[in-house]
Amino acid sequence: MQKLPVPPSATAPADAFTGSVLVETLRGPLEGSRLAMAHVHFAPGARTHWHTHPRGQTLHGTAGVGLVVTRAGEVLTLEPGRTVWIPPQEEHWHGAVAGTRMAHIAAQEADDEDETVTWLDPVTDEDFARANEIAQRR
Repeated sequence: MQKLPVPPSATAPADAFTGSVLVETLRGPLEGSRLAMAHVHFAPGARTHWHTHPRGQTLHGTAGVGLVVTRAGEVLTLEPGRTVWIPPQEEHWHGAVAGTRMAHIAAQEADDEDETVTWLDPVTDEDFARANEIAQRR
């Protein structure tokens, strides 16, 4: 058993996120476990770039309202207490809706090379606006 340190907040890298995003890395993969977790805080309109996870990803909303969007165009909202599962290798992005902040806990497993994510291209403003429009109609 091990008590892990309280993580500091760090600004998310601009080559993987758009807008103001703070990340608290709760834990990376530890010996005998592939699980990595982070508490991610998005300013209104902030979002990840498109990306995939080799073993999938679980997002659990903790504050505000967010979007989870697949390359195929599926749009889900993420509210506090709600959990979303993204299957392995599914191209997706997530972030705060245009008018409010959002936070979630992200959990994903590393592959055999200790990779948990593959970053792709930024989400365009047009794709972001389209996802917001779809979410507002629901």
